[in-house]
Amino acid sequence: MQLKSIPFDRLPFSRLFQAYTSDPSTLEPFYEDHPFNPGCARARAEYLGGREDEGISRGRLGELLEAFNARFDPPQEVRDNIARLGEGEALAVVTGQQLTLYGGPLYTVYKTLTAIHYARRMEERLGRLVVPVFWLADEDHDYDEVRHLTLLDGHEPRRVELPPQPRSRQPVAHRILPPELEETREEARKMLFDTDFSRDLWEGLDRHWSAGSRFDEAFGGWLLSLFGHRGLVLFGSSCEGVKEAGRELMARSVEQADEAREALEVQSARLEEQFHRQVTLYDSNLFRLDGQGGRVKIGREGDRWEAGPGDSWSTEELAQEVRERPESFSPNVFLRPLLQDRLLPTLAYVAGPGEVAYFGQMKGLYRCFGMRMPLILPRLSATLIEPAIDRILGELPFELSEYARRIEDLESDYVDRTEQADIEDLFSSWKKEAEKISRQPTEAVANIDPTLKGAAGKATATFYNELDKLKGKVYRAVKQQEETQLRRIRRIKGELFPGDGAQERTLAAIWYMNKYGTGLWDRLLERLEEEEDDPFNHHKLIYL
Repeated sequence: MQLKSIPFDRLPFSRLFQAYTSDPSTLEPFYEDHPFNPGCARARAEYLGGREDEGISRGRLGELLEAFNARFDPPQEVRDNIARLGEGEALAVVTGQQLTLYGGPLYTVYKTLTAIHYARRMEERLGRLVVPVFWLADEDHDYDEVRHLTLLDGHEPRRVELPPQPRSRQPVAHRILPPELEETREEARKMLFDTDFSRDLWEGLDRHWSAGSRFDEAFGGWLLSLFGHRGLVLFGSSCEGVKEAGRELMARSVEQADEAREALEVQSARLEEQFHRQVTLYDSNLFRLDGQGGRVKIGREGDRWEAGPGDSWSTEELAQEVRERPESFSPNVFLRPLLQDRLLPTLAYVAGPGEVAYFGQMKGLYRCFGMRMPLILPRLSATLIEPAIDRILGELPFELSEYARRIEDLESDYVDRTEQADIEDLFSSWKKEAEKISRQPTEAVANIDPTLKGAAGKATATFYNELDKLKGKVYRAVKQQEETQLRRIRRIKGELFPGDGAQERTLAAIWYMNKYGTGLWDRLLERLEEEEDDPFNHHKLIYL
């Protein structure tokens, strides 16, 4: 396994993410700390040691983590790290993601690997325990976003998915995997052709993903089967104890709604002057969980807060209900990071490009609640390059980054870049030279015997006819060579930028696990540990 790096500005990432990974010091107005400065990590650790916010005790944190992880049957390494967080002064490197079918795209694995990697590095640098934590986005309710995965059919991406379900605001975590999972599984298995690793992969998947299981238990169990031996701890907000611990934060988000909205608006507008705002702002940063398990956005009409028929409160009434029944409320994308950081000693958060962008809107919001934003570390961003792709990359005139373009543009550009010699001109010149050379011998034959002049001309015409046949063969050979190369372009494009999207955001991680084994990620992690270029401030090319 070899690693190479290319700058993010050579790939289709946002200008904000390119700036953040190349020179984050220029973005000081939007983030508390420089992500790659070791001094900032030490300062954050000192801040966590002396903070006086409304976080919970270490003992209570340990209890919540034990309760949350118990249903996933965690290995001893996870239990040990829970004890470290609950009993000592251990810090956390946190990441999180939606609960996606069969673990979802590659970036879920990359986020997890980054959290594990940085926890180890930070532990070495700070001389204190640092634990990787994965926060399950277990209250997100967009089922259509997570019920599918993308595999390759030939060299074209094809989606395999669970059937749609009646529209509901029920959190995905609580949904039961339907009987149709078996059909989806078989479709995926046919596309994941048999290898030496297929049996182990499917035994692991089937152990967690089965009809009748809850979505969060399947996803969490699968994640721990891959990374539990690395001490990865799971956490999430879909837990009564977590809501109890976060009740004051959620109540204050109602009482300070105007202040919070102003903080977000000022920062978002400032960000938008140079880049873009990632997340739309709303009056409330809370959802209401209705009696049927649905998740309903709380909005404001005049001086009243509303969440559907029958749910209407004044600010004081809503804040009071949040304090009395915190389990009936859920934080949104802005409030969730604050809840994480109230409960966990978050040294750093590992973020994808989109998350980096919305954290850029949040500096003022953190301060509004008397908190400091943690270090925001960009996750590993990578493209996996298989040996067969590596072999043909060098035979084409494109840089790897150019394959992010549309296939039509690549094909057209290839024809322009590799224009063959003008075949018509070549054969036309050949005929002229042949005509010039044959003119004198033809006349000489006619002088010897005028009756042979026709035969001499016929010989010349036969030669011209053979030249025409040869020209046709040359045209066909060029066309065949061109089509071979065009097929290679389509193959490279399909595997590195499937469907015009980044490989890491499109292809399911299990596609590569089926071909290279579930131990692929351990091998990658070990290879990353050898790298002196520690920050993930470049896109990695991983040659398998």
